[in-house]
Amino acid sequence: MKEFDWIYQHVVERLGSARELEDYMPKPATTRQLRAKDDAFYLSTMCRRVFRAGLKHSVVDNKWPGFEKAFFGFNPRRVAMMSDEEMDSLMGNTDIIRHWNKIKSVRYNASLMLEMMDEYGSIGNWLAQWPADDVVGLWALLKKEGAQLGGNSGPYFLRMVGKDTFVLTEDVVVALKAQGVVDKKPTSQKDLKLVQSAFNQWAEQSGRPLCQISRLLAMTVNY
Repeated sequence: MKEFDWIYQHVVERLGSARELEDYMPKPATTRQLRAKDDAFYLSTMCRRVFRAGLKHSVVDNKWPGFEKAFFGFNPRRVAMMSDEEMDSLMGNTDIIRHWNKIKSVRYNASLMLEMMDEYGSIGNWLAQWPADDVVGLWALLKKEGAQLGGNSGPYFLRMVGKDTFVLTEDVVVALKAQGVVDKKPTSQKDLKLVQSAFNQWAEQSGRPLCQISRLLAMTVNY
C-alpha cells in the first residue's frame, strides 16, 4: 500500500496543479454543524437517498415537495406513528413516487431515528459522536437496523448530510485493489475493516478527512 504522499502527488501530476486539486475536495460538516441540523432534516435526507437509489436524482428531487407534505415534514415522531391506513393511502398519491417497499422504509427508518434521538438527544448528536475511524461500523448499523440502507445507500446518506465518510464507488474500489488493500469489491465485514484500516492510516499521514482521501483515490483512476 502506497503512502498518502504518493497518492497525492500522483493526482497532482495528473491534474497539473495542487491549487486546482483543492477545488475538487469535498468538505465534511463540523461537529457543530451536524448537531445544529434538526431531526426532520436527517429523516428527509435519508429517505431522499433511499428513493434516489436506482432512479434519476432529478426525478426524485422534483417530487420532494410532495414527499415533504405526504410525510408530515418528515417529523420522525409523527412519521413513526403513521397508521397502516395512512401508509396504504400513499400508493394513490401521485405527488410522490409510489414504490411500496421504499414507502414502507420511511416509517421504519423514522422508528430507528426515534431510538437514536431517545439515546443521544438528536440525530445530529448521534452522528457527530460516531468516530470517523469506525465509519464502516456506522454503515453496518444503518444496514442492519434501517431499511433500504444497504450497499452504498448508507454511505451516500452520510455524505449528503455532511458526516465524514468514504464511499466505495467503482473508481475507489479499483484504486483500493491497485493499492493492494483488497482483491475484490469489499462487502464482508473483514474486507470493510481492511479498507477502514487503510483509510485510517492515510488520514493519520495526511490529516485529511475520509471524504477527501476517498476523492483522491478515485482521482488516481479517473478525473
